[in-house]
Amino acid sequence: MAAQQKAKKPNPFKRLGHFFRKSWSELKKVSWPNFKTVVKNTLIVLLVVLFFALIVFGADSLFVWLMSLISTAPAA
Repeated sequence: MAAQQKAKKPNPFKRLGHFFRKSWSELKKVSWPNFKTVVKNTLIVLLVVLFFALIVFGADSLFVWLMSLISTAPAA
C-alpha cells in the first residue's frame, strides 16, 4: 500500500514547477491597484496609526502623572 502511494507522487521538482506555474497563473488574475490608490490607502493607514499612537501616548502620560501624584502624596 505504501509503495503504491509513493509511486503515485511525481518528482519533487515537477511538483515545485507545477506549483510555480499555478501560482503565476493565479497572479495574472489579480486586479492590481494603481499607484494613486496605493498612495491614498497608505496615507489613510499612516493617519490612523498616528491617531491611535497619540491616544496611547496621552493615556500613558496621564497614568504616569497620576502615579507620580500617588507616590509623592504625604503619608498620614
